[in-house]
Amino acid sequence: MYKAFILPLAKQDISDAVTWYESKQKGLGKLFVEEIRSKVLFIRNNPKTTTIKYDDIRCAILDVFPFMVHYTIDELQKTIIVVAVFHTSLNPERWRKR
Repeated sequence: MYKAFILPLAKQDISDAVTWYESKQKGLGKLFVEEIRSKVLFIRNNPKTTTIKYDDIRCAILDVFPFMVHYTIDELQKTIIVVAVFHTSLNPERWRKR
């Protein structure tokens, strides 16, 4: 199993989404975090099951919420690096500007 590292900007993406979901319905933000954790665990166990979308960035779509986890794989360190967590309606090129 690979280790996972979530970059600070990706953590901010998650935090922003949690805040938004909690403002819509109490407890929904917690469900969002649980789905993120579940997807990251899936990626850690199956890092190459998703396709490469941009250069070396892979995207895994969440099952319930309309978000994608953008990540790269460091084979030498056996680490998954989550670079962004974006809503599917946002322009995915946005992460490149970080």
